[in-house]
Amino acid sequence: MALPFQQIAGQPLNPEQAAYLEGLFAGLKNRGLGFSDVGTPPAPAVATGPSLDELTNEERIKRELHPLDAYSLLLQHAAANQAPDKENTFRFKWQGLFFMSPMKEGYMARLRIPGGQLQSHQLREIAAITDQLTTGYLQVTTRANLQVRHLQPKDAPEFLRRIQAIGLHTRGAGADNIRNLTCDSTSGVDPHERVETLPIVQQLGQVILNHREFYDLPRKFNIAFHGGGVIPTVEDTNDIGWKAVRLWASGELAKAGAGEVRPGDVVTDQLTPGYYFRCALGGATGHKAFARDLGVLVPPADAIRVTSALLRVFLANGNRTDRKKARLKHLLEKWSLDQYLAETEKLLGHELLRIPAGSAVETPSPAPPELLHSHHGVHPQKQAGLHWIGVAVPVGQLTSKQLRRLAELSENYGSGEVRLTVWQNLVIPNVPTAYVETLNKALVKAGLDWQASALRGGFIACTGNSHCKFAASDTKGHALEIMQWLDRRVSLDQPVNIHLTGCPNSCAQHYMGDIGLLGAKVKVGGDTLEGYHVFVGGGFGDRQAIGRQLFQGMILEELKPLLERMLRLYLRLRSAGESFQQFTARHDVGRLQELFSTPEA
Repeated sequence: MALPFQQIAGQPLNPEQAAYLEGLFAGLKNRGLGFSDVGTPPAPAVATGPSLDELTNEERIKRELHPLDAYSLLLQHAAANQAPDKENTFRFKWQGLFFMSPMKEGYMARLRIPGGQLQSHQLREIAAITDQLTTGYLQVTTRANLQVRHLQPKDAPEFLRRIQAIGLHTRGAGADNIRNLTCDSTSGVDPHERVETLPIVQQLGQVILNHREFYDLPRKFNIAFHGGGVIPTVEDTNDIGWKAVRLWASGELAKAGAGEVRPGDVVTDQLTPGYYFRCALGGATGHKAFARDLGVLVPPADAIRVTSALLRVFLANGNRTDRKKARLKHLLEKWSLDQYLAETEKLLGHELLRIPAGSAVETPSPAPPELLHSHHGVHPQKQAGLHWIGVAVPVGQLTSKQLRRLAELSENYGSGEVRLTVWQNLVIPNVPTAYVETLNKALVKAGLDWQASALRGGFIACTGNSHCKFAASDTKGHALEIMQWLDRRVSLDQPVNIHLTGCPNSCAQHYMGDIGLLGAKVKVGGDTLEGYHVFVGGGFGDRQAIGRQLFQGMILEELKPLLERMLRLYLRLRSAGESFQQFTARHDVGRLQELFSTPEA
């Protein structure tokens, strides 16, 4: 029979090849098949993304050399103790290293600690590293993470080696990556918990670490899980926020006890009852945006797979031509949530469970005022006879000495474990009842505290201009000064959150504070002084709201008495049980300015 081709790789068929192929095609013909059934190969896919000229400078840098492949350059800089140029400053952020020029000639190094969980041996080594290679000071971040400062280029490889040797890493801690994964800091011990989130976050961390594609996002990306514990994770301020809810059958709901039904729960007889996650997308409070509910229910066992698909949709469709419009929030300004969900389901290969219309449970807010700031204080665990203790770390600043002491205390009185929170403090779990009082005294002696405070517990501050070139004011120093001023003059019986952030990037999320302070430069006479714009009425979770600006350009000496006056007026004029947020919400901006501007008030 005639063969459909007479050559292979440009060479004529020899007799043996021709005989073999004639037999092969004769057999196919006897089965009713022909060579034409194979079909014409598809044309190569034509790239539809932006051209190289349209990409941002950062995207071009990534294409010239992927930042994960820049370790050899880091070694070269270390050998010469050399500061990186602009391009390598960007690349080295993939190793968690942020060169701080012109503020300081050295790196700020940020770790990755999924879920904020640390063991005592890790605390000791981090303390040793900071003493030997940096300044001996650390900061707890609003992503339940640690960062250290003033690391010289010559010491960067040794820093990374020692961090990795204790089971931690820094990869992807900055730039266009998925930032530290956050979850309930009391996961596994909180009696109010619905879904244990720490194992999920740790598994997701491994997925990210082992998939190179997740280290080339269009912009930074935040993911948080809230399993229902009493410490908020502010998941609605993240690009992807997962919240544990309960799906009730109508008969179950009628029998539910007080506090069992919570906002976000669903009642329907169309789906299987149990605990699920609700997913919200597009949070970025620095851009005045909270995450919006996607309208689906995801079993906890599927959360990692669905998260990966959500990430891949953003990776493929996020904006790479404008850095200012490259967050997920911006993509969702062009796409509907339904479109994003449809693209996600294409990758998954199946539809997700939709929340039936009209199935939302109407319940009051579950946060009791008597909890004050739940990330502080002594709390009973679900394990009988054990407690977790929320430890106050003023504006997140720790010394290596305190870190060593925490390692020792967690071993002596707990299980050798410490967990960081998104509130710039930490939790020591698994403390037997008999040791609680002893541990509390030891914490106070170490310069820390454990007592819940309606005022001190609500202070959050970003790095400030001591170390960040973007910040207009010394947020951490001013936060401590304001805290002391107010603590001596005002006694609160309900929690108030005061967030200080140095620039519009809003690392301390000033828009979601009861009182938000945004750093600014203020002209006074012929001088330029540090000051703040003042916002009120922000909230998160069930009290979700963007703060409204009341005052502009207040220097510190004006700001302290203003804040005192605001809190005193709130206490005097509020309705019974009214929170500061509720008090400000029932007045317009003009009326609040009038009230708070009158010294005699």
